[in-house]
Amino acid sequence: MLASTLTAQSASATTEQGIVAPPDKIVIEIATVNGSGCRQGTAAIAVSPDNTAFTVTYSDYLAQVGLGAKPTDFRKNCQLNLIVHVPHGFTYAVASADYRGYARLQPGATAVQKASYYFQGSPDTASRSHPYAGPYDNNWQATDETDWGQLVWAPCGVKRNFNINTELRVNAGTSDPTRTNSFIAMDSTDGDIKTIYRLAWKECPA
Repeated sequence: MLASTLTAQSASATTEQGIVAPPDKIVIEIATVNGSGCRQGTAAIAVSPDNTAFTVTYSDYLAQVGLGAKPTDFRKNCQLNLIVHVPHGFTYAVASADYRGYARLQPGATAVQKASYYFQGSPDTASRSHPYAGPYDNNWQATDETDWGQLVWAPCGVKRNFNINTELRVNAGTSDPTRTNSFIAMDSTDGDIKTIYRLAWKECPA
């Protein structure tokens, strides 16, 4: 099971650029959850009591090739469409995200974890990918970090839904898919693996 959490900086926190985070809380609503990695009934969503974070728990987010796999199983994805209510006078961007899971790749097989972040109606998209190569049989962890100057900010004064699209993909490569199986999963056997999205803040122009 995987838990994904979106959190804001505390009201007293100050970014490296000297900008104080908004004093009022943000409110996050889940508009839609779609994708082969989070099909209906395989993803549970919970918003924190103070509405400043959300958790998505996955039970079937796994891409695989080889024995026991369907032809379409080599790629799985999940798109979260969020409505984020931001305190007046501020805007936000995702500064970093930590992803974790488990992979077992045969010699010659490869896999990739990818995530993209964008606002509805905006041409600006921030994307990051992390490749893995077999032989591999272990937990994996990936961190997306964006420099301040490259952050994709929510439009000031306009309500736009925020999208987080994650993807897992595995390729048999030179391994023999008729005799072996390779997979990458965004989950954990101990149920205590989290993906944390950290927000950056700045004040909108007057």
